[in-house]
Amino acid sequence: MELNDRNRVLEVLKELEIVCEMHEHPPTPTIEKAVKYWGEMDSTHCKNLFFRNHKGKRHYLVIFEHQQQLAIRDLEQKLKQGKLSFASEKRMNKYLGVKPGSVSLFGLINDLENHVYVFFDKNLLKSDYLSFHPNDNTASLRISQNDFQSFLKWSGNEYEFIDLY
Repeated sequence: MELNDRNRVLEVLKELEIVCEMHEHPPTPTIEKAVKYWGEMDSTHCKNLFFRNHKGKRHYLVIFEHQQQLAIRDLEQKLKQGKLSFASEKRMNKYLGVKPGSVSLFGLINDLENHVYVFFDKNLLKSDYLSFHPNDNTASLRISQNDFQSFLKWSGNEYEFIDLY
């Protein structure tokens, strides 16, 4: 599979009968650039960060509302997974099939061995709709909370909702 293959994401969502609303936009490798294209999307826009532990044997996807800020040291204390660092581009490709600037929940479709553990801020459970890149930062997909939950169960990855703030 090619990197950033949004068609694969859309195929999986269709197979799962997940309805999504796609909003195309210019490449937005950062939240700061993406914000100006989200005006019409009524959803909680998510920030997706990919980390590895200090030995590089465990990988974590951390997802929270885009306006929140997290210091890595604070995150380490909340997650209780030891010292963390951002995963390299090589690791992003290997485990999520994405490039920097396109990290997304939907990268889990490429984690066939369920290697990545996912932490979500529990406040995301309050949102009716959530939005993520479709593994390609030239679009954003809006899905309902129910469909978000369905996708999580389908992925097979372990995850938990925690209080990040």
